[in-house]
Amino acid sequence: MPRKQKKTETGLLNKGFVRSDNDHHYFRYYTIDGRKTDILTKTSHGGKDIQDDILSLMARQCKLSRKEFLDLIDCPLSREQYEKILTDKGFLNSN
Repeated sequence: MPRKQKKTETGLLNKGFVRSDNDHHYFRYYTIDGRKTDILTKTSHGGKDIQDDILSLMARQCKLSRKEFLDLIDCPLSREQYEKILTDKGFLNSN
């Protein structure tokens, strides 16, 4: 099911993603303790709905399943839970 671009971007920002200075459609994840990661995703320039195929691509970029990604932006998945998933999958060091 498509998601509104603004809601998706707000969800990312609320979970530790930071908008790029160079392109406001790029978002990079910073850990709770402020470490910059290689996890980067992008929203489209359209400004309306983000379609299912793009949501799936964004999920892969964020190292999540599509369901996990939707939970991340819709808020059932907390930032702490997201970091645990990333750590468990080997994308973040636990130190």
